[in-house]
Amino acid sequence: MVREDKLAFRFDCGATWLNLLATRGRTFSRSPVERLATPERFAEWLARCELSPVQPPGEDDLRQAWTLRETLRALALATVDEHPPPARAVADLAAFLTRYDDPIRLGADGRLRREPPATAVHALARVARQAVDHLTGSDRLALKVCQEDDCRGVFIDPPGRRRWCPSPSCASRGRVRAHRARRSASGSHEDQPPAP
Repeated sequence: MVREDKLAFRFDCGATWLNLLATRGRTFSRSPVERLATPERFAEWLARCELSPVQPPGEDDLRQAWTLRETLRALALATVDEHPPPARAVADLAAFLTRYDDPIRLGADGRLRREPPATAVHALARVARQAVDHLTGSDRLALKVCQEDDCRGVFIDPPGRRRWCPSPSCASRGRVRAHRARRSASGSHEDQPPAP
């Protein structure tokens, strides 16, 4: 089995909003992994996403990040599973985006840049808008869900061939389980008497 740092941030899901979902690992297990456990970790995640706000995040911002993350997760899973989106999640996301308008102001100092968000919640509004664009357009068709029941991480898979999220441990666990199932199935046929 592949060993990985459970608390390491994931930036391999294909979009910033999907990487936000990955800040909680093994979401559907008995022991989920919270990678955004403190405002400092949240600030680190925002910095790595080039979304550092002018005002550093506090506890309230962290709670807002958790809430938005789970709202987006519900919408993403419904989209991939081709189910109607949960009405509560739609209403919560719409209210959040209405409350936190973040006007676009561009600059160019070597490359095109957007002014930093004023607060961490304004940074989250940028992430939420990316999610809305993704979930409401044709890009939604490239979304996949990890087949590991305790993970169900959402990621982009344009060719549509992946079975697991980019986490090495999910793929490793899935392959081991599939190998054992194949071995068990082939072994059970050997023990049966030949058909008459």
